[in-house]
Amino acid sequence: MIATEKVLEGLTQPAWDVARVREEFPVLRQTVNNRPLVYLDNAASSQVPQVVIERGSRYLQEEHSNIHRGVHYLSQRATTAYEGAREKVRRFINARESRECLFVRGCTEGINLVMHGYGRKFVGAGDEIVVSAMEHHANIVPWQMLCEEKGARLRVIPMNDAGELLLDEYEALLNERTKLVAVMHVSNALGTINPIKEMTSRAHKQGIPLLVDGAQGAPHLPIDVQDLDCDFYVISGHKMFAPTGSGVVYGKAEWLERMNPFLGGGDMIRTVTFEKTTYAGLPNKFEAGTPAIASQIGLGAAIDFLNGIDREAAHAYEQELLAYATEKLSAIEGVRLIGTAREKTGVLAFVIDEIHPHDVGTILDQEGIAIRAGHHCAQPVMKRMNVPATARASFAFYNTKAEADALVNAVQKVIEVFS
Repeated sequence: MIATEKVLEGLTQPAWDVARVREEFPVLRQTVNNRPLVYLDNAASSQVPQVVIERGSRYLQEEHSNIHRGVHYLSQRATTAYEGAREKVRRFINARESRECLFVRGCTEGINLVMHGYGRKFVGAGDEIVVSAMEHHANIVPWQMLCEEKGARLRVIPMNDAGELLLDEYEALLNERTKLVAVMHVSNALGTINPIKEMTSRAHKQGIPLLVDGAQGAPHLPIDVQDLDCDFYVISGHKMFAPTGSGVVYGKAEWLERMNPFLGGGDMIRTVTFEKTTYAGLPNKFEAGTPAIASQIGLGAAIDFLNGIDREAAHAYEQELLAYATEKLSAIEGVRLIGTAREKTGVLAFVIDEIHPHDVGTILDQEGIAIRAGHHCAQPVMKRMNVPATARASFAFYNTKAEADALVNAVQKVIEVFS
């Protein structure tokens, strides 16, 4: 903590000092193809600050041991660090209790945990699960698997051409057969910010729980699960400046206590006999086996980092950067933006006439620019927007207007190559 505070000293200030922030991310100093790296693939994985790297290294060098079950010094020290990270998560998302914060490897595992623990217990034949037309595959496929197993039905909230959900049609889908609404906070393919608080309110009026895929929400927006009143909120650490293999499922205790465990094994039990097993209390009930200890401690360090900056200023800067890049890119003849919602953050997706996004991504890489090209694990979104794929630039608070200019210049080169 002392090292973190020292490194972060001076970051919190009225104007966003992007040059100062970039110094905390060593990967940004490198060159790619003899050009400075321009990293615009943050929606896939954000980069990791030095303080998080150092915290993970310190665990491996000085604290590495299994947690919870050991009475020796290293085990107790590792357990303290691991559970300390859980408390940091609780404060970060404003959960009521740390036991409502379950550690998982990321959103995919988190959604599957809820599908198995909640869905397989409470969803039956003829019931319905509601998802949106913009969901990532991780928030579609588990529910399809559940519906096939149970004889239930998947219903889909439609969206308009801008990539905004149609809330009146959403509400019309809700009925006595609806057992869960599962919707993303921010679209990874379009950047749309969904009105989660309003969607939760409409679901709760009919007694329906709501799950939020927060993979793209947590890196950009303040998260207050009590204010949102959602029943589940899942987070991937590697999208919010933490190591891969880290993540969280927030769940209201009243649901988690009623749900079945996701995995069986060590540390999630109270007693075991060959006749019967009884389960541990929260959160251990859902954390079988040895977890990704270093990664979750790293998530705690990433939260320290985020708490050490002015997140309001960071978000304002990201929005300014997104608006700047959007204006510049949309002015290029032949470029069409995909996803033009009024409320957006982080993502700028586009296509170029007669040029496949994979070719765009390849040529941009030659210029040292990292973007993502493809369907972004959102094939239904591509079908709705009538495109096979998009090129996607995604921003974080360490990106710059100069990098946005480099993106625009490189896109113009792509068009020249194919003209």
